[in-house]
Amino acid sequence: MKPAQIFNQYIWIINTLRAYRKLTLEQLNQKWQEDGVADGNPLQRSSFNRHRDAILDMFGIIIDCEPKTYKYYISNPEVLNDGSISQWLFSTLAVHGMLADCAAIKDRIILENVPAGEEYLDTIKRAIKSNHRLHLGYKKFGAEGYVKTVCPYTLKLWEQRWYLLALNNDGQMRIYALDRVTKVELTDETFEMPADFSSEAYFSDYYGVKTDGTPMAHVVVRAHRWTPDYLRTLPLHHSQQELESGEITHADSSTTPYTDFSFDIRPTDDFLNELMKFGIEVLQPLDLREKMRQRVLEMYHYYEQK
Repeated sequence: MKPAQIFNQYIWIINTLRAYRKLTLEQLNQKWQEDGVADGNPLQRSSFNRHRDAILDMFGIIIDCEPKTYKYYISNPEVLNDGSISQWLFSTLAVHGMLADCAAIKDRIILENVPAGEEYLDTIKRAIKSNHRLHLGYKKFGAEGYVKTVCPYTLKLWEQRWYLLALNNDGQMRIYALDRVTKVELTDETFEMPADFSSEAYFSDYYGVKTDGTPMAHVVVRAHRWTPDYLRTLPLHHSQQELESGEITHADSSTTPYTDFSFDIRPTDDFLNELMKFGIEVLQPLDLREKMRQRVLEMYHYYEQK
């Protein structure tokens, strides 16, 4: 059986148990055959148990069985919503399986392109797994290239680009965009990963990938018109809180609806750029509001020039 077919079976089992909560093997097998998952062949207990083990290893999803009812269920469903690599991998394979069934309409499905850098992922992954240092060639935009030896800590996908968080020889943490990497070589040197390091915790105070030590701030913003719905359905940050809604009355008696939100965050350029993209107004703190005002004025001057 092809790997893609096996992955699709894993995804089917996960999605079916998510949808129906609890099912006996007989009930699961009936739906398995109705959906034609394996060309109408039944789901054997031995195959199901192998799939359960593989699903645990690959996604960290635990499929338990109730001793009295003999019904199977996902005992840790939160793992599919925690933003982890397991959740990302599950989503990716789920989309892959969906697209595999859509060959007839492939010209009507458009995906985002991820630029250069994927060719280094395998080497970086092996270095992270084995705690080996990397010789990293890097060239910033508009600057001379250089080579550094780094300790790879974390890979992060952000806005169609892969980034590597690594510890340099000078003891400083740095972010490297893989589309600016010129070479990656695995060395024989190993490093000790700090036992208390958490990638999620490292980025938790930030939005995006820039982690430049910007001080923490309690940021209050105002989203106008339809923008609040975007923030509600896809929060910018885990600290996002909705405060209050209202309307602004203009001189011509027309009104504009708004909703205020707050964030406890380090407001780096990544965060401010996202606010500008949606036309979100910063209310507090005042120094951050002034910084955004200067950005808006600078953009205005670009358009003012002829």
